[in-house]
Amino acid sequence: MSTLYPPASLWAATASPAPLSAEWPGDISTDVAIIGGGFTGLSAAVHLGETGVDTVLIEAGSLGYGGSGRNGGQAIPGLKYDPDDLEEMMGPELGPRLVREVGGGPELAFSLIDRYAMDCPTSRVGWIQPAHCPSAVETVTRRARQWAARGANIHTIDAAEVARLTGTRAYMGGLIDHRGGGLQPLSYARGLGHAAAGLGVRLFDNTRADRLSRANGRWTIDTPRGRITARAVVLATNAYTTGTLVPGLERTIVPIYSYQIATRPLTAEERASILPEGHVASDTRRLLRYYRFDSTGRLLMGGRAPFKEVPDMGDAPPLEAAIADLYPQLAGIEIDFVWSGRVGMTADHLPHLHVPEEGLFAAIGYNGRGVALGTVMGRQLARLAAGDPAEAAAFPITGIKPMRFHGFNRPVLEALIRYYRWRDDREARQVDRA
Repeated sequence: MSTLYPPASLWAATASPAPLSAEWPGDISTDVAIIGGGFTGLSAAVHLGETGVDTVLIEAGSLGYGGSGRNGGQAIPGLKYDPDDLEEMMGPELGPRLVREVGGGPELAFSLIDRYAMDCPTSRVGWIQPAHCPSAVETVTRRARQWAARGANIHTIDAAEVARLTGTRAYMGGLIDHRGGGLQPLSYARGLGHAAAGLGVRLFDNTRADRLSRANGRWTIDTPRGRITARAVVLATNAYTTGTLVPGLERTIVPIYSYQIATRPLTAEERASILPEGHVASDTRRLLRYYRFDSTGRLLMGGRAPFKEVPDMGDAPPLEAAIADLYPQLAGIEIDFVWSGRVGMTADHLPHLHVPEEGLFAAIGYNGRGVALGTVMGRQLARLAAGDPAEAAAFPITGIKPMRFHGFNRPVLEALIRYYRWRDDREARQVDRA
């Protein structure tokens, strides 16, 4: 049985080796079974392994096959909402706990990389959020102020400093959050896999979960290879969730595609003025641009759409135009890779934590913050699966509420993307690049 590997990408071409899949022993009995071998499932596996819980993880493809191995590799603190908003939404007890948890996401990811000596290149000098228009300057100023009031190492920067740290005069200001950074996402996923295996977790790739059922206090997962029975199940499939396991769960998110290009390695002269201190950046546009260097010296540029699982060079021009807009000196530069991965978007822009039945735990919908948030949510799922009480969770546990008219979301999104692009371009023209 051949293993399904991620499509061609910069990350697939430069990733560290994956751990070997365990040999299938026949039907399996375990304490906790995890479905999904991305950041969430693998983080859950590591944290369960650290506490000695007998754990099995299955993944339909190879570890990191989905969005975890294809994203931009930016570890960004927080959620789309700012801390004050989160605390008002969640209340005085859960709100601060949630803010602390999501604010510490990058630190958790980097600490796991260090603790298990993962072969995973990182950049830890911070995340820059450049502001593309005057209202966005107000937004990042408010965001930085709220996080700083809670002890975060974050501050605003003016247009001149943004230009110095990014190498472009396309912005009116911004913030720098020193908690954030970058990593090689597929190497990180595989590093989590190596760590989990070293802790005794049994990992099985190329093992699809076809059916999930419960009887006599035990869960059964039917796979093409055989059955797994477990006291508890963690479902960690995010934007690759289908309707076969938990009815309605796939309709609580809209999977959209985040796609990226990577240039040839830049020369030292070309690179000298572009992100010279090694920061990662993602701006305030509605259709944000996110960009960084990888460890080989290639410039990555990412954005939203097209709706394609495997884009090709014919899909590169919009992102090539973004590079040329920010860095005119790189106009026409050779592009070595084009790829995409799914992002799970929720209607309320919050991640969702569900306990649909006793012993079944699921997390879904990271809204583009999956590197840090998937790691944190994996730890949260591990705690619940190990027996922690639901009231101790750092995330609200909510019911599954499928979106109305879910099947019509794609044409609506395509129209919104066109509108957002027009709004972003119109606002960005207010910047004086002289």
